Amino acid sequence: MEIIRIDSSNIDHEHICCAISDKKGDPCVSSKKNWMKRQFENGLVFKRLNARGKAFIEYIPAENAWCPIDGDGYLFINCFWVSGQFKGQGYGNDLLQECISDGKAQNKKGLVVVSSAKKIPFLSDPKYLKHKGFQVCDTAEPYFELLYLPFCEDAPKPKFKECCKNAFIEEKGMVLYYTNQCPHTEKYAPKIAELAQEKGQIVKLVKIETVFQAQNAPSPFTTYCFFSDGQFVTNEILSESKFGKFLEKKGL
Repeated sequence: MEIIRIDSSNIDHEHICCAISDKKGDPCVSSKKNWMKRQFENGLVFKRLNARGKAFIEYIPAENAWCPIDGDGYLFINCFWVSGQFKGQGYGNDLLQECISDGKAQNKKGLVVVSSAKKIPFLSDPKYLKHKGFQVCDTAEPYFELLYLPFCEDAPKPKFKECCKNAFIEEKGMVLYYTNQCPHTEKYAPKIAELAQEKGQIVKLVKIETVFQAQNAPSPFTTYCFFSDGQFVTNEILSESKFGKFLEKKGL
């Protein structure tokens, strides 16, 4: 199946996999596409199967990544997802090879991606990546792993910045950091704030708007990182029901 590249010339009429069509009043697609448009000039690449469904890879030079890492000279994989009917057919291998080929053509040192010790929602599958030759080059609390695929043996190892390694912030209460790198955050971040307000609670929303902010964030996964009383809770985008269960566990 053909792999196509989404760029400034076709983004307005092509879908972006994880949010296929605009619905009236739903900010998902427009927020993600607007974020992508701003990042194209920074080297963002988005490639997907020419099909309706979730099979794509998105990457950017690590110097411009929305992630607190030191990895100059690498390509950083933002998101790599193959699901549903496309699994088990080699499409993931094809998409990854596109990224590898691009990196080598640009004389990059290798690829780097944030994953986890075990499979975690919204993070690339560590088992698959390690099978493809990725190695752990750094870790961050509570479960994050930085994986890299060097193109030469003496390539320096990327690493997490200290700001994101301890899964802790000084601020108390519930705090959510998020970006529009995922199309669903613009919808679900305000929803948990609204639900908290209904319970007489406050969720402080901190929207990361710049590369500088992202590269100095308190969690490796800047797309969505939720803290409660200073402690990291999850990188998983919380639906209203999941957030409701979280509040119940806290007795709220």
